[in-house]
Amino acid sequence: MTAEAARNYTRRDMTATNVRIEPPRWAKAWQGLMDWRIGAVPVPVAVMLAATLWYFVSHGTVAADLPMMIGLTMLLSFICAEIGHRIPGLRTVGGAVIVATFLPSALTYYHVLPHDLVAAVTGFTKTSNYLFLYIAAIIVGSVFGMDRTVLIRGFVKIFAPLAAGTVAALVVGGLVGAALGLGLTHALFYVVLPVMAGGVGDGAVPLSLGYAGVLHQGFGGQFAQVLPPVMIGSFFSVLIAGGLNWLGKRRPEWSGEGSLLPGGQMDELLKQRQQAPAQLDVMSIAAGAVTAVALYLVGELTFVLWKWPAPVVMLALAVAMKLGWSVTRRLELGADAVFQIFAKVGTYPLLFMVGVAMTPWDKLIAVLAPADLITIAATVLTLIAVGFWVGWKVDLYPIEAALVNATHAGQGGTGGVAILTAAERMQLMPFAQIAIRIGGAIVVTLTLLAFARMY
Repeated sequence: MTAEAARNYTRRDMTATNVRIEPPRWAKAWQGLMDWRIGAVPVPVAVMLAATLWYFVSHGTVAADLPMMIGLTMLLSFICAEIGHRIPGLRTVGGAVIVATFLPSALTYYHVLPHDLVAAVTGFTKTSNYLFLYIAAIIVGSVFGMDRTVLIRGFVKIFAPLAAGTVAALVVGGLVGAALGLGLTHALFYVVLPVMAGGVGDGAVPLSLGYAGVLHQGFGGQFAQVLPPVMIGSFFSVLIAGGLNWLGKRRPEWSGEGSLLPGGQMDELLKQRQQAPAQLDVMSIAAGAVTAVALYLVGELTFVLWKWPAPVVMLALAVAMKLGWSVTRRLELGADAVFQIFAKVGTYPLLFMVGVAMTPWDKLIAVLAPADLITIAATVLTLIAVGFWVGWKVDLYPIEAALVNATHAGQGGTGGVAILTAAERMQLMPFAQIAIRIGGAIVVTLTLLAFARMY
């Protein structure tokens, strides 16, 4: 082959290589449809999933395994969230979170969801511990992604609005309940304090056991009285969190967009994420995930050995690693990527599972008496408003401080997830754990001591 022929051959080869073959018109239309999603699920995939799940449900063969639950909860939870997003008014106060949590609860109670589907979701939720995996990813990812100075100052300062809000809510809620005819003692022990007790497992259950022991009554009767305020208080907190998110968009000087302290944190996070393409890889993400799981398992071990609360131990270990310079930049970025995945993709499936398996609709509607509702609303509003004001005074972003206080009135870990999701501020989860776990434990302990002395 001559030199000229070789050059011509090379030109033809390069021209052929660089020619972009356009897909046919039907393929473009299909690709456009694939880009149209319900949450994270492409519409054609959603249709395929719905048809497949219908077959399994109609034949009573819904398995409580991981592949089935991923498909089922991803589809149904994002449909619920989409409904909440499209309801005028409700969407501005966390409508997606509210519908994704409480609609499945109502559909389960009224037997709209098939029994086999409910049984599979309930079994998976109670055996998989997905909630704790989720919280581990959120806590470790958000702690590792924080600026060290912000982390130290934030944990020190958050106790001021939390303590002030708790005391003020106790006083205001008790007085409102007494004024509405509930009686001061009943309002405090059966309405106000359960709201701030730390949820169901760490709040309502120990309170009910303590009350039953002091009064020599059955646990079930006490639990039926204590549980509804916990759930309604969490519902009000989600609503207010959505409203605070709306307020933050209109008064940006009050909002840190997830940063508790003015200055520093958001710049650090943005800088890390800008560097992510050069430093982040799949193995770093895997390292962040396995580190979160390892810290959770250490927390579980301390609970088995000494009954220490696993989430608090996990949080303390993550903070110690961050402050002790034990976390590399690659691990920070990997943990932050895990945080982003769980926060954006894993939240609504979790809320759907909680609604089906852990949110009894009949207990929610049992506390619809106006006096109870007004007392719960006054308690939650006072807790959040005082958190806002005190947070402002101690140089915290007031909206973020108020949101941390809001999680103190949440339904434990699941309530914290719902509240921070409604506010679009999952970065606050480490501080929320302080409010939920430590704040709730203090409330339960002091409440039972006071209850035993009074009765």
